[in-house]
Parts: sequence; structure tokens; C-alpha cells
Amino acid sequence: MNIARYLDHAVLKPDMTPEQARDAIQLGIDYHVYSVCVRGCDIDMALEMTKDTDTLVSCVLDFPYGYSGAAVKRAAAAEYAAKGVHEIDMVMNYGYAKGGDWAVVEQEIRGVVEEAHKKGVLVKVIFETSQLTLDEVRKATRVCIAAGADFVKTSTGFNGTGATVEAVQAMLEEAQGRIKVKPSGGIRDYKTAKMYVDMGAARLGTGFSSCKALCEGGKAEGEGY
Repeated sequence: MNIARYLDHAVLKPDMTPEQARDAIQLGIDYHVYSVCVRGCDIDMALEMTKDTDTLVSCVLDFPYGYSGAAVKRAAAAEYAAKGVHEIDMVMNYGYAKGGDWAVVEQEIRGVVEEAHKKGVLVKVIFETSQLTLDEVRKATRVCIAAGADFVKTSTGFNGTGATVEAVQAMLEEAQGRIKVKPSGGIRDYKTAKMYVDMGAARLGTGFSSCKALCEGGKAEGEGY
């Protein structure tokens, strides 16, 4: 399995310098990952670096807590889509989800989807599944389908644990092919990555520090996204 073509290669550490971000983006390009997932401030650089390569650019939105509100989410989506990103990974307002205010959650997702889809940009919705029950994960998946999102995604890597088999399975069962599923966080070896793909995941969110090991069939040292 060419696992690189499933990877959204995350370059998201808040303290990264421009030079460090550039090096991390280049690593993803060198390994032919599907996309480099970058901070908003690095979009222009990533687009320039990936030009004429087989690696696309995705970016995060309202990251990592998802609490900026519908208008800010929509405005950011319009800005990023206009810049030319191919995909947007937005953070769901999981505090409101836990509070049962699903109408607000859906409204925020729908606003991002509307702005992104105007430019042909795909939208992934990050749940932060470690903060939700499995029933809430299932409900969130249904809400994302209703809002027209393209993917559901487990985690930011900045709060709690990353992907788990239980959460991913709940997403897949609820999705029933109506939306794609992206496990993210804690996938630091080829065996785990392949397991999620074999389960039915369409994409994987992985940190840049694990790229070499994953793409070469090994295991990254240490812990992290």
C-alpha cells in the first residue's frame, strides 16, 4: 500500500518559524503525500512550494478549539478558498455539541461548506472525539452529512487523545458511504495507518515528524500527532 497517498501531512505547531514550516512542508512534498495541512499563515508558502507537484494544500480553520462562531468561520473559509487551498479542515464547536446545541453546530459547518464549495474546496470537520461520547460522535457525523461536509475527522492533536478504533468505527458505521472518514492523531506507525485504511478511512491525519517512518513502512520514535 502506498500509504503516502492517504496522508494529510500536518505542519501545525504554533511555534514553528517560517523556516521550520518550509522544511516540514518540503518533507511532505519529497514523500509525495496527498496534502500538506498548514496554518493559515503558511498557505501562500505552501501553495508556491507545491506548484507542479502531486501534493495538494489543505489548511486548518478555527483551530484548535472551534469556538470563534459562525461569522468568523464563514469569513475564514471564504478567505482560504479564495487563496486557492484545495481542502479546509475546520474544528467543530464541540463544546456546543456536548451541550446539545446541534442547530448552532450545523449552522457553523454549513457556512464553511457554502463558502468552500463555491470554489470547489472540500471541507473536513474535526470533532475532537476524545471530548465526546460515541453517541455524540455518531450524532456529529449525521450533522456533518446534513450540512454537506465532505469528511469527518477525529482529532486536532492538541486536546486529548487522537484517533481510536472505537471512534473511527462509529464514524464509519454512521457514514454508510455518505461522507468520508479521516482518522487523525497518534498514527505514528505504518501498521496503524494501514489498519485504519483497511477499516475504510479515506485519508489519515499525521504529523510531519512521523512522515518518513510511515512512508518507509516503519514506526516513528516518541509520541505526538
